[in-house]
Amino acid sequence: MLNIKHLLYNFLIDKGLSENTAKYLNMLGLLIALIVIAFIVDYITKRVLWRFSSSVAKRTKTNFDNILITNKLPRNVAHIIPLLILIEFVPQVLSDFEMAKTVIEKSLKVITILLTLQIIRSLLSSIKDYLKTLPRYRDKPIDSYVQVFMIFAWLLGFFSIIAIVTGVSFIGFATSLGAASAVIILIFKDTILGFVASIQVSINDMVRIGDWITFEKYGADGEVTEISLATVKVQNWDKTITTIPTYALISDSFKNWRGMLSSGGRRIKRSVIIKVSTIKFLDAEDIEKLKKIQLVTDYIERKEVEINKYNINHGADKSVLINGINLTNFGVFRKYLQTYIENHSAINKNMTLMVRQLEPTAQGIPMEIYAFSKDQRWENYEFIIGDIFDHVLAAVNYFDLEIYELDLGK
Repeated sequence: MLNIKHLLYNFLIDKGLSENTAKYLNMLGLLIALIVIAFIVDYITKRVLWRFSSSVAKRTKTNFDNILITNKLPRNVAHIIPLLILIEFVPQVLSDFEMAKTVIEKSLKVITILLTLQIIRSLLSSIKDYLKTLPRYRDKPIDSYVQVFMIFAWLLGFFSIIAIVTGVSFIGFATSLGAASAVIILIFKDTILGFVASIQVSINDMVRIGDWITFEKYGADGEVTEISLATVKVQNWDKTITTIPTYALISDSFKNWRGMLSSGGRRIKRSVIIKVSTIKFLDAEDIEKLKKIQLVTDYIERKEVEINKYNINHGADKSVLINGINLTNFGVFRKYLQTYIENHSAINKNMTLMVRQLEPTAQGIPMEIYAFSKDQRWENYEFIIGDIFDHVLAAVNYFDLEIYELDLGK
């Protein structure tokens, strides 16, 4: 092993300096020289590693090595060699200065721990960024796992630094923390809750990056862009960003639209309210008029045969329209809407499709269309609904029905 602690001492003594002065100047000169050498080695090592890693990255097909460079892993690794030089030779230079030697040695150990944590962080960040480029992991909360690991790594590093500075063994220091565990849990409450929530969210597949969620409590309605240990970021449809605590996903109720998006349809559930006073039985003249509406022609003719047969068999007195069974304009209108929806090109025919009456209200009877559009994109979805109800509103008059309108003048 190279011993340099008195490298300049004899030279300074020969120059006529006192032993004490020579000792201090020897230490100072060698210390400055070591620091300069460490900086030079650090610079050269960084350049060599950067050129080497860049050359390798250009020749490989994977982009993982490019991500390693982006996250500065080669640069952090380059600091190891000059740090080893300082760890090896600085204690020799300070061998005659015990207090300074102790302080510097502890400082170098602390720097070693911090450098190790930085290298681990760069490596984990690279793995995280690489996995996000793979379709299989793109919607997984990888950030949460990396953050959890780094929290434990930083805690371990922090405890190690405290143990080094205080001179207490690591095991002894960790044991003494038992009494302060309640305080630690209180300080890291959100982190612990977030950690547990991240695991549950991932295992139960509750939310993925890219999911559309609605969280009324936090005013969120948009796409999940990031899932981390502490927060979930949602970009709302108005381009604002809402931040939600991760643990809120398991403690509160929210709506995830993923099922709708993967189903092949987006639900249409809207109604018009028909005035009860306009609903009536159809007489022969009304029936003949409605037969001209092609979507219900076959239906009316078929029902007309069935109704006439029933009324004849039961001796119904048709001089009074209510006797026997009859068609109503409301019923024919419902059948018309059902047929219209079934023939609409934008409606998914493989999903629930119906037109139904809802419970009468003070305003009238709601006639609801319940179906699913093929196109799930918001703009196109709204266009489809608009197209359907434009037609519905215009068709009402052909059946002698009226839609309820609030008259504020009365």
